[in-house]
Amino acid sequence: MDTTHPVVVIGAGPTGLAAAAHLIEQNQDVLVLEAGTSVGAAIEQWKHIKLFSPWRFDIDAAAQRLLETPSESYAGDWVAPRETKLPTGAELLNEYLEPLANHPRLASQIKYGHRVTKISRLHQDGRGIDKTRTAGRDESLFLVRTTTALGDVDVLARAVIDATGTWSQPNPVGRSGIEAIGEAEARTQGFITSPLPDPLGTDREDFAGKTILVLGAGHSAANTIISLGRLQKEQPDTRILWGLRGQANPIRLYGGGAADQLPARGQLGTSLRRLVENNHVSLLENVSISSLAIGGKLSVNLADGRVLKVDRIVPATGFRPDLGMLSELRLNLDQIVEAPSALGPLIDPEFHSCGTVSAHGEKELAHPEANFYIVGMKSYGRAPTFLMATGYEQVRSIAAHLSGDLEAARRVELDLPETGVCSTDLGGSCDAPAAEDSSCGSAPAAVDACCGTSAEGAVPATGCGEAEMPNEQSDEPAQSCCGTKQPVTIGFATGTLHGNAELADK
Repeated sequence: MDTTHPVVVIGAGPTGLAAAAHLIEQNQDVLVLEAGTSVGAAIEQWKHIKLFSPWRFDIDAAAQRLLETPSESYAGDWVAPRETKLPTGAELLNEYLEPLANHPRLASQIKYGHRVTKISRLHQDGRGIDKTRTAGRDESLFLVRTTTALGDVDVLARAVIDATGTWSQPNPVGRSGIEAIGEAEARTQGFITSPLPDPLGTDREDFAGKTILVLGAGHSAANTIISLGRLQKEQPDTRILWGLRGQANPIRLYGGGAADQLPARGQLGTSLRRLVENNHVSLLENVSISSLAIGGKLSVNLADGRVLKVDRIVPATGFRPDLGMLSELRLNLDQIVEAPSALGPLIDPEFHSCGTVSAHGEKELAHPEANFYIVGMKSYGRAPTFLMATGYEQVRSIAAHLSGDLEAARRVELDLPETGVCSTDLGGSCDAPAAEDSSCGSAPAAVDACCGTSAEGAVPATGCGEAEMPNEQSDEPAQSCCGTKQPVTIGFATGTLHGNAELADK
């Protein structure tokens, strides 16, 4: 096994840094390439969002051991946040990812401003190997092409772990998986927002008193709609349209409520239902956008002839993986979900609900391209959601394999939370929403708890999901009636066609 070149990890988000921590613990040479100028660059764009579950599920075990172990150059004085608190994206950055990235064992191994554009292979003697060449391929190095402020740079690696996520590849708002006519211009003109805007904070001026179309039926959409509902209480002329690409099936639309093992996620659906039933939100079915036209307002032309006049579209339509940089590698991807083929049937939202994915690790994530792995949210391709804890287990298994501990690599154990919306609940007769509108949703919700006794200063809770606005509850999760706390999701709704949807911690 080559030990003169590092394992390159692409992406300095939660899963990428966890991979680095596990490799460092195994005394492996690692190099992290991050396109952004800081750790967790994608999280910075949704830092106002509160995660579904408490800190004790949000921190990778190897990363915590690294942060807590003193050394000659490090005091080991990092203090883990209170286990029961639900962090925001900003707190995830400030209290965990930034201290981890600044740790002496890791800081020098991260290169910021290095955007990977292509990955191929190279013989030890420098001769190139493109996708068609087989002889000596498995023993060859990886050639990782990066774009930096100083120009293109090639990096050599003995293995590559792609933890780039999917945030930079949002699904279009147009029908059939392609952009609507006029969509590109509408984005450029600012009529289409980011997938997780901040209507109560930095984006307030863009939303107050406006007509907003939120497109999608996952937790990203729910989170934005609930925030808009609060804004509407202060600015009553704010109009909220909720566009579904399919028909409104209540089971898929509002989730499992009290049956959800992530109580905050269950509360999200309950609050969303209340806004719709009280006519604060106009629910529109079968919203299939054929074209967009810019005028005083944005004209949203639907396939059935309806025309909506809106000021903004929030595209909570999910994400898809960027596979362009992998075109010279031999991948075995599911043709529908665009995840590793062994994983695809397990995560397709057409057939599975959140929390039913089998435990998986290095074996399921391997490709014909030896020592190359896609992990984290990107490993789920177009499937809706992904648990941060799943990513941590993925990279633990892979790091063990790359370190030669095959037994540890095979020992994969992961107990995922149920949503309370099972595949058997859906049956074969319901009109399930389009894949992009999976009920499993994705993005972290601005919700703290769903039931039990409220902490001091919290909105009174009389039962599961009774607090009027979940964002107004305490940071301390309630402990009764809604089930056991489980890992947080920070992924984002996408969509495809044949497995289950986990939760994304992106």
